Amino acid sequence: MTDPTRHVWVLGWPVEHSRSPLIHNHWIKTLGLKQAVYEKHGVPPEVLEATLASFKAEGVIGANVTVPHKQAVYALLAHHDAAATRLKAVNTIVDCGSHLEGRNTDGYGFMANLKSAEPDLDFSAGPAMVLGAGGAARAILAALSDAGVPEISLVNRTLSKAQDLLKELNITGHALSWEQADAALEGVALLINTSSLGMKNMEPLTLNLDRLPTTALVADIVYAPLETNLLARARARGNRTVDGLGMLLHQAVPGFEAWFGVRPEVTPELRALILEDLGET
Repeated sequence: MTDPTRHVWVLGWPVEHSRSPLIHNHWIKTLGLKQAVYEKHGVPPEVLEATLASFKAEGVIGANVTVPHKQAVYALLAHHDAAATRLKAVNTIVDCGSHLEGRNTDGYGFMANLKSAEPDLDFSAGPAMVLGAGGAARAILAALSDAGVPEISLVNRTLSKAQDLLKELNITGHALSWEQADAALEGVALLINTSSLGMKNMEPLTLNLDRLPTTALVADIVYAPLETNLLARARARGNRTVDGLGMLLHQAVPGFEAWFGVRPEVTPELRALILEDLGET
């Protein structure tokens, strides 16, 4: 008698854009896992609760959660890990037998990407500036704070949203408008774009980098295009840069390990696979 297929879903609405199936099915194939499959599952908001309740019957052992469901799933689940509890958002669901647990690996993925690119990075070396106050910024702000970054500036078009986010996460920092950002770059050791500015078919990110020290590390969570205008300008003036693809890959690692009991690796082959799908090769 054979074991039933272990299904993992990515839940979103829409979900066609998700590259999580490429990542996880690559690992399933590479690691030789049998009767395991990762699938896109489009879920309108009105049937989200029923979808979570159907996991057992459908043979689903876990899921990833993408927009617009991360906060809604947090509210629907009774059990969460520390990261999801702090962020009030879930990107990974794990069937723990008696219950489903909501987890958040976005902050882990961001930090793992930085550490992979810059193994000797000292987060306590100086201030950080974070651009954008959306969902990704929540996880990144918390991760930076936990890593010992001494001072954080959060830049957002709506100043009150930046102020509220810092307060909600209990982070001592400075909320700034975009008009204040250029001058505030002086002395910054780590600059991170968490907004959609600079993404394909989106507005460009206009930030004057003249006051940014050339010793600063510049990271962008956008990965289409792989080298955004921000990263290209930073690299041209001598700054070290980290693109956003690694965050996407590294955030997937803890979930896969929780579902299938084996820890996958982020390899050049996996990166090349996603770049080909993005048309970046």
